[in-house]
Amino acid sequence: MHPRTPTSDVLVLGGGIIGLVTAWRAAQRGLATAVVDPEPGGGAAQVAAGMLAAVTELHYGEQTLLALNLASARRYPDFAAELQEATGQDLGYRACGTLAVALDADDRAHLRELHALQRQSGLDSEWLSGRECRRLEPMLAPGVRGGLRVDGDHQIDPRRLAAALVTACERAGVRFHRQWAQRLTVTGGHARGAVLADGTALAAEQVVLAAGSLSGRLDGVPDDIAPPVRPVKGQVLRLTVPKAYAPFLSRTVRAVVRGGHLYLVPRVNGELVVGATTEDLGWDTTVTAGGVYELLRDAHELVPGITELPLTETRAGLRPGSPDNAPMLGPTTLPGLHLATGHHRNGVLLTPVTGDALAHALTTGELPEAARPFTPKRFGTREELTV
Repeated sequence: MHPRTPTSDVLVLGGGIIGLVTAWRAAQRGLATAVVDPEPGGGAAQVAAGMLAAVTELHYGEQTLLALNLASARRYPDFAAELQEATGQDLGYRACGTLAVALDADDRAHLRELHALQRQSGLDSEWLSGRECRRLEPMLAPGVRGGLRVDGDHQIDPRRLAAALVTACERAGVRFHRQWAQRLTVTGGHARGAVLADGTALAAEQVVLAAGSLSGRLDGVPDDIAPPVRPVKGQVLRLTVPKAYAPFLSRTVRAVVRGGHLYLVPRVNGELVVGATTEDLGWDTTVTAGGVYELLRDAHELVPGITELPLTETRAGLRPGSPDNAPMLGPTTLPGLHLATGHHRNGVLLTPVTGDALAHALTTGELPEAARPFTPKRFGTREELTV
């Protein structure tokens, strides 16, 4: 017999920012909630840049996801204020805007097309000439051909966000089990909890699988329920802007360089985040010389002065990608089991709306209208997806 602990109303498997916000919101609804994770607040949030870029991240064919991204972006100011008040911790939230720029004629044409799509979608963005871009950000390379100014795309520090969510959960009475979940417990066709790595069995009325890129690997989840999540590697650099160089950049700067997406995210504390590669390499989280070189090379083309800054950190993380690169939220076809995973590049942006959607589903059994297009039930079995 496995040793047992008291029953929870909700057991969240995964303590990244998505699992934590789900647990916090569930506890606020009066549900006895527990989180299983060996290192709550870790995971992809420790690598992510924290861009809240619903407008500049727009891609063709993602208009449905755009609606969810915008809904979450609208929640962010109040969400950040509430979390800061609940914890007394600064989240590094900045409403500084984003500038997406083009370095050559092809990139300029691409940005023009993106601007047209943004305008067709009712989004607020302003086309600037190269000279106007450099007036806003004097450190930009002289060859910048034009850009898009998006004042509504903000940023937050994901590491501070994760730490604050841990504190908020603790203060709301969430119980933490700091080890891995080994197996989902299914009894009578209903998810009833989980067994931990040390053999402890945790009982729960409802289970939320929010383990990021690991969400599809939990034993005990029926094959036709297991989320089709893949790991997408991203390498990220962190540099420090000495006070003598400040202000280096006043807002997030993005570009496409040699077909690859590049961003530079300046923090108030002098940190500058540069990213990110996109690599389908399974579970590899190695920082490679090639990845670091490519990021620095492209960043130097965009902002030549960047090579004078101290390089303070190199990291690689795994984004949880779904077949359509959109999240899987809410009830599955296995009673008692919910998903909160597959957020890919939008995990930080979608944190507020995910917490609200899961709390609603856990208390009513249904997703709110804004989240219904992202039900896990939109996918078939893994076998069907590979045909």
